[in-house]
Amino acid sequence: MKVPVEWLKDYVDIDIDAKKLGDALTLSGSKVEEIVTSGDEIQKVVTGKILKIEPHPDAEKLVVCQIEVGEEEPIQIVTGADNMKENDIVPVALHGSSLPGGVKIKKGKLRGIPSNGMMCSEEEIGLAEEGTAHGLMILPEDTNLGKDIKEVLNLAKAVIDFEITSNRPDCLSVIGIARETAATLDTKYKMPDLGYDCKCKDNLKEEIKVEVKDELCKRYMARGIKNIKIEKSPAWMEERLLQAGVRPINNIVDITNFVMLELGQPMHAYDRRMISSNSIVIEKAKDGETFITLDEVERKLSDDILTIRDGEKTIALAGIMGGLNSEVKEDTSEVIFECANFDGTNIRVSSQKLNIRTEASGKFEKDLDPNIVEVAMNRACNLIQQLGAGEIMEGTIDIYTKPVKEHSVEVDSKWINSFLGLELSKEAMKNCLDRLELSTEISADKLIVNVPTFRTDINIREDVAEEIVRIYGYNNVPSTNLKVSSVRTGRYRNQVIRDIAVDTLLSCGLNEAITYSFVSPKIFDKILLPEESSLRKAVAIRNPLGEDFSIMRTTTVPSMMEALARNYSRNNEIVRLFEIGKVYIPDGEADKIPAEKNIITVGIYGNADYLDLKGVVENILETLGISNVSYERESKNPSFHPGKTAKVTMKNKVIGTLGEIHPDVADNYGIDVECYIAEIDFDLIMENAVIDRKYKALPKFPAVTRDMALILDENILVQEIENIISKKGGNIVESFKLFDIYKGKQIAEGKKSVAYSITYRSENKTLTDKEVDKAHGKILSTLEHMLGAQLR
Repeated sequence: MKVPVEWLKDYVDIDIDAKKLGDALTLSGSKVEEIVTSGDEIQKVVTGKILKIEPHPDAEKLVVCQIEVGEEEPIQIVTGADNMKENDIVPVALHGSSLPGGVKIKKGKLRGIPSNGMMCSEEEIGLAEEGTAHGLMILPEDTNLGKDIKEVLNLAKAVIDFEITSNRPDCLSVIGIARETAATLDTKYKMPDLGYDCKCKDNLKEEIKVEVKDELCKRYMARGIKNIKIEKSPAWMEERLLQAGVRPINNIVDITNFVMLELGQPMHAYDRRMISSNSIVIEKAKDGETFITLDEVERKLSDDILTIRDGEKTIALAGIMGGLNSEVKEDTSEVIFECANFDGTNIRVSSQKLNIRTEASGKFEKDLDPNIVEVAMNRACNLIQQLGAGEIMEGTIDIYTKPVKEHSVEVDSKWINSFLGLELSKEAMKNCLDRLELSTEISADKLIVNVPTFRTDINIREDVAEEIVRIYGYNNVPSTNLKVSSVRTGRYRNQVIRDIAVDTLLSCGLNEAITYSFVSPKIFDKILLPEESSLRKAVAIRNPLGEDFSIMRTTTVPSMMEALARNYSRNNEIVRLFEIGKVYIPDGEADKIPAEKNIITVGIYGNADYLDLKGVVENILETLGISNVSYERESKNPSFHPGKTAKVTMKNKVIGTLGEIHPDVADNYGIDVECYIAEIDFDLIMENAVIDRKYKALPKFPAVTRDMALILDENILVQEIENIISKKGGNIVESFKLFDIYKGKQIAEGKKSVAYSITYRSENKTLTDKEVDKAHGKILSTLEHMLGAQLR
């Protein structure tokens, strides 16, 4: 939102420069993006008097001028301009000067005659649009010579560019910023003149009928103007519009744009001749109809787009853009001013669908105050009368069935002080709020804040506290020491766990990937999910960017496969990726928010196998203190290889899957090497993680190590052996390690030899051979009984 400071000064007294004003407004909550001073680009341009004009000896269209520029000696300039005469005073760009647009002026020769600068037109100084100035700018006769042109023409005018948040549509106007400025500087502001006379006795209500057929139009107001004189707007209005970034067109269109910038309420003017049926109807478009907008583009409409019609044809897209068929032309003699309020969501969706983004739609989509409509209409009529642009008809059409009214918020002053860490009196709080036009009453310790309709962002006590502290001054809030607790709880604990997980994955040589949470329904077929799979029941996006982004993912495997496939297509031979992202599991009821689950996904290919992937998962779980984890063969997951996949369980609950991706799935993604993916429930990991490390003393008693080599059926998993060692060895089994698996001539077919080293130790005493033999024998007998193992 660009606000010229000179325009702002029309409504509020400002006695500080633009830089200090911008700083003050930023501190009070109106963020300043940039301050631009219009004359900054103009350097070494002064006023000069033409003493003599002589023809150029070698060029018919050039003349040689002698220019007096103050106390210095006259300078010579060659020019092709022909609108000046001797003794005229003009802007002179001296040698080494600069002009708007980065133009640099240096002395040189024109057809052999020295020229030591340039005389300037209004366009060259930046006071007129390109192609509109004809000849040099002639200054008044009493202009002092040698003066900086910026000082003479008052060109050092500042424009402040604000970043307005979506919850403050009231600040999308010069008056809105003036209100904030007055509150910040603790002064008063004034509204523009809204008075006018109806000199035309014809009544609009007798000539035009308006019908609102859709609740998306909250208010519609119309007034008629006759005996219109289409002409150029006065210089002051054009200057205001140009400074704010709007191109002047003619007085009628400029008035609607001026009011939109000044009050934040878009308006539109219709050529009365084009409303052939004498009626205006606000209703949704007919599906498939076409309409040519003011930018001369034909657009295809759908039945959810709100339009303005004259009973026979569409004449405007409500809140977005008018139609070419009702444009105000040079011979227009009667117009109808429209000022309305429309549903912000509908305007945003419609403008996005039609690919039209206008100043009006940008304001409407933030839900403007319907009560500003009448103020804006009155201001437009005032400007019509002020500019002598026409005669205002009697009669106002105003359809406003559900008026928006003020509301109040009650808040305890003690709570405000506690919340803000201040010790303000109730009167000081009231003063801050009153400065913002939040009329406040004091009742005991309560503040009853009356909220005007233009402040849609104030609804709860925290909103009131924010208004008080920003006007009181954030810089006046005393500093306090942070209260730090060594106990890690809630969100902070989860963030610590996440950071540890990321560091661990990075230390394993993986790179972090970030993928979209919205995916295509086609992914389920690519990973071979059966039709009856619950994972196919995904949350659909109501307004998707396209089919490829139309649902929320229920599994991260397709996203990781896409990342691996992208790397594979770019000839990356070895890839190690991980992501900590979300999946979205629908609740079953359409209106309920889906459950969001955090998932760790690891994807690798190239010089890797199942054990590399399993090692990464084990590292994460061990680092986060996750114990009692087991790995069981998984052969029913259609996305994974049935013989090289395991499910990860913890406390009899499945927390994830890891293994080789099914070759058919890899082929669907255009990958012809083995891919390995792990998908682990990170929420369960965070719930069970132990990040508070407790250290214990080194063991005081010696350990006893026994080796054990077993012959078993080759289909028996080592996980089954390890489970028995852990359970039957008792509390004296300190650790065990698999150190050999053998299949060969010395082992019968269908059998394998598995060898473990088991360490026994007691924390309380030195173990005897008898105690170790008892535990070791119990393990062996259980293995023989349950797995048919034989001691080799």
